[in-house]
Amino acid sequence: MCSPVSARQADPALTPQASTDAAAGPQGLCGFLLLDKPAGLTSHACVAKVRRCYGLKRVGHGGTLDPAVTGLLPIAIGPATRLLPYLNDGKSYRGVVRLGLTTSSDDLEGELLRRCPVPPLDLPAIEQALAPFRGAILQRPPQVSAVHVDGERAYVRARRGEAMELALRPVTLHRLALLAWDPERSELELAVDCSAGTYIRSLARDLGAQLGCGGTLARLRRTAALGFDLAAAVPLERLELAPPPPLLDPLTALQHLGRHALSELELVPWRCGRALVDSELRPADAAVAVVGADGQLAGIARADGSGRLQPKLVFDAAG
Repeated sequence: MCSPVSARQADPALTPQASTDAAAGPQGLCGFLLLDKPAGLTSHACVAKVRRCYGLKRVGHGGTLDPAVTGLLPIAIGPATRLLPYLNDGKSYRGVVRLGLTTSSDDLEGELLRRCPVPPLDLPAIEQALAPFRGAILQRPPQVSAVHVDGERAYVRARRGEAMELALRPVTLHRLALLAWDPERSELELAVDCSAGTYIRSLARDLGAQLGCGGTLARLRRTAALGFDLAAAVPLERLELAPPPPLLDPLTALQHLGRHALSELELVPWRCGRALVDSELRPADAAVAVVGADGQLAGIARADGSGRLQPKLVFDAAG
């Protein structure tokens, strides 16, 4: 079973398996840590600090944050790394857009390309400019981004001075709200709930173009991701203190999935990777969290649409 433990312990299984996973064990580590990432660090550097703190290698993060961006960085530890594809992929941000500037990276980290006067704006005019960006839209990623172009990251080519016509990508902005407008600084503060793959830097650039003066992202903070909220996050400095922060139960990240409670008769077949008779009829390919009699996560199954659950990820597998 996969249960959260806070004790420092080496991970006994460092290599992911196709459909089963090693048990966390009574002294093992399996769960999620929520970090409040500071500015100036890469997500990879944060993962390295977590590895040192807990004394293991099997650590992964859910959703890269640019070095200048702060806020929620969910970290999966131990077998919980296998759960990342099953988490809710929505994200939320609070950001500040500075109008009148256009940069090479669509944020203040890039080279200044143009400076334009900002027209007189009131709240109705700003709301009118925001309206086309709400809902399902097509968005062009920034030149400095991790998008692949002919097998190479766009930011690598951008740093060589190449200009690329990156393809438009479908994204969804479920919420786009104006929080504040500072005309003296020409800055808008926005709240955004969006799908995975949305670039807030692109939103800043395109909003500035919509207003006719250019725009760039001045500050950004992620407030929610993968079903987690920033309110539960710990500062990076907490990793320097003993004992390490306790981990969140993996089941807290899977509340959006259906559940199947294993009976005593189902436990051995499940651990052997056999299909189960479902307790309810679910749509084909629906992911289901399978829970043991002890209340701990036993793995993930996929409904086949005909009343059976096919194991996809099995914790504490037999054999």
